[in-house]
Amino acid sequence: MADSIEGRVRSSVDAFLRWLPHWQIGTSKARTRVCRLCLGSPVATAAGFDHDVPHTVQHALLSRMRVIVDEAVDEYTTRNLPLVSRELSRQPPQDHRGYRPDEGLALEFQGLDIDPEPEPGQPFLFTLAELAEEDRAQAPALPSAADPAAPTTYSDEAKAALRTELELADDHARLVGTAVCLALVEHRRRIGDAIDRLVEPQIDELLAELSHALENPRSR
Repeated sequence: MADSIEGRVRSSVDAFLRWLPHWQIGTSKARTRVCRLCLGSPVATAAGFDHDVPHTVQHALLSRMRVIVDEAVDEYTTRNLPLVSRELSRQPPQDHRGYRPDEGLALEFQGLDIDPEPEPGQPFLFTLAELAEEDRAQAPALPSAADPAAPTTYSDEAKAALRTELELADDHARLVGTAVCLALVEHRRRIGDAIDRLVEPQIDELLAELSHALENPRSR
């Protein structure tokens, strides 16, 4: 598994470094809610990110690492955990799930707020989140318990077996996450060099502009 994870991490870091030159601090939206993916992430530590690295830059890399973990767990589940695989296969098809504006996005946008923060006194006519909620409310009902496609009622033994498989899936996710962090450490230098070259100058320029505006408020 290690060789496969190392290769995936290398490819994902390469993709991140190809994306980074296109990032502009002026288009980076301030975040008012905590990002569960990035806050306190050991992956961010492995990449060498500190608190000065903008969230959208961190998120772009961490979301790629999350895909590696998710794909590895999916592969493990399919091969080794038949009960969990069967339950996952019972998820409703896409056409039953309604409009999902937060799906199918580029990796650097996954997990971010889909709507901007409203400006005081200027409410939106609608938001993507509201459209998605309305569409879900109008979606056709899912199969009832009497339907053959409805979830199976498990015995106590089967429930215990399912819980065991879920624990195995969690254990494998932690194992893969650790492997991803160890592999990412090997790329810390080139990630840091790219941040210093492409991100830090933009931050310095913004801080200089803010400092100038504060020192010369009448010149604005």
